[in-house]
Amino acid sequence: MNVLLVDDSRLARNELRHLLQAFPDVQIVGEAKHAAEARTQVRELRPDLLLLDIHMPGETGFELLASLDVAPHVVFTTAYDEFALRAFEVNALDYLLKPIEAHRLAAALTRARAKLQPAAPSASPPSSPPEEVASTPLTEHDQVFVKDGDECWFVRLSDIRLFEINGSYTQIYFNQHRPLIPRTLQHLEQRLDPRVFFRVNRQQIINLKWVENIQPWFSNSLKIQLRGGPEVEVSRQQSVRFRELLSL
Repeated sequence: MNVLLVDDSRLARNELRHLLQAFPDVQIVGEAKHAAEARTQVRELRPDLLLLDIHMPGETGFELLASLDVAPHVVFTTAYDEFALRAFEVNALDYLLKPIEAHRLAAALTRARAKLQPAAPSASPPSSPPEEVASTPLTEHDQVFVKDGDECWFVRLSDIRLFEINGSYTQIYFNQHRPLIPRTLQHLEQRLDPRVFFRVNRQQIINLKWVENIQPWFSNSLKIQLRGGPEVEVSRQQSVRFRELLSL
């Protein structure tokens, strides 16, 4: 995978070079200090991926993308979190906040590889609709983009205490917010780290690190109080799994 670094900070580019040494399949084909230089290099070098800063002298990273006839895949690298919504509106693969953490960069590169890998031919249709195909596994340290109507958030998974079915949507509990997303629990369960997120019943997945209190309940089941609420009832079958998971 050929990568072009675009950042007006030499220190930031050097840090990315250092982090990318851990990925032998990644080749840095060039560096650019501003949009005009990057535009020339994109045309001449045809990189697969841009690691792109937003604030640069002259044009911003968004203005650079708007000026390209054919743009590579993009991962934004920035010190500002307020541009997350706009970044995903231009189909960025990821949005990394400086200082960039190695595991976040690794996850972004995994997404880029998945985009660059040609799909294998298949004689039969997929067994599930595209929106239900599991993508790159997520850790509790990952941040995800959540949009509900006109509101949007860039939230770390460790801050989400509960996923709960609400009609044909899933409701997410973090801070005082309760947005709805068009995803099933089955899809989320495939993507979330099972060491942190546990399916307590058919309708709810909890973050184990938000468990405040556990009580015996009917028919050898359990009831769990989450910090900040609510209470959730663990099905009898999942209560057995819960005890096994958390026992020595």
